[in-house]
Amino acid sequence: MIKATASGILYIVATPIGNLEDITFRAVRTLKEVDLIAAEDTRHSRKLLSHFSIATRLTPYHDHNERLKSDYLLERLREGDSVAIITDAGTPCIADPGYRIARAAAEAGIRVVPIPGPSAMVSALSASGLPSDRFSFEGFLPPKQGKRRARLEELKGDERLLVFYEAPHRLAATLGDMAELLGEREAVIARELTKIHEELCRGTLGELAGRYGSEGVKGEVVILVAPPPEQPSTVTLEPEELLRQMFKEGLSLKDAVAATAEATGISRRDVYAMALRLRDG
Repeated sequence: MIKATASGILYIVATPIGNLEDITFRAVRTLKEVDLIAAEDTRHSRKLLSHFSIATRLTPYHDHNERLKSDYLLERLREGDSVAIITDAGTPCIADPGYRIARAAAEAGIRVVPIPGPSAMVSALSASGLPSDRFSFEGFLPPKQGKRRARLEELKGDERLLVFYEAPHRLAATLGDMAELLGEREAVIARELTKIHEELCRGTLGELAGRYGSEGVKGEVVILVAPPPEQPSTVTLEPEELLRQMFKEGLSLKDAVAATAEATGISRRDVYAMALRLRDG
């Protein structure tokens, strides 16, 4: 049983993105034991709570009342009540309401506890088959085409896997812009994850733009775009020869390593080790 303390505890609780069986035992127990649940859409959340026989009182907490409601929730926490934040689906505070109260609680010295669970972004990443050792979550792109294209231009040179959320009615337009501005990269569309009509569609951005340009879609969409392909090196000198040449020209170790790594495509770490051997040898 969750015990009230001098101040309460704020729980950030992940809820299913589709299949109700994805909720954790800990999430169900927490939602039963807290004093209050702040939900993005109370009508939607009542269905989930009813399914698991959770009778805890609900209060609305969403984009339109987040600033005002944070003060109320913070006061409840200061009085010793425990509060859980949930969204319509997935993990709160990730492209969803919740970060303001989480920040305010932390600044007030109130304990904030994550109750991990479903996330559309993480689920899509895990099943994408794309290199996910380095990735950037970009959330929703701007809905207006001009601003969306400007943002994609900024991301053009990013060498990480890019992850986006998108509304189904904008998917075709967004994929068209991506194919034009980011080039023919590998990509995955993850749609309706953990639901009956779950779909993971793989291809190049151009292929996916063609497929979804003529096909209406429904449901939540995650777009994953692979890093740009490595460009072949045009340098004819061996990396060690290039380093020697740069040292003769008076470049510092740091600058010589950076220039050689960029020219050859070899990692800076490997070039640095090579440069140390040349310098010390």
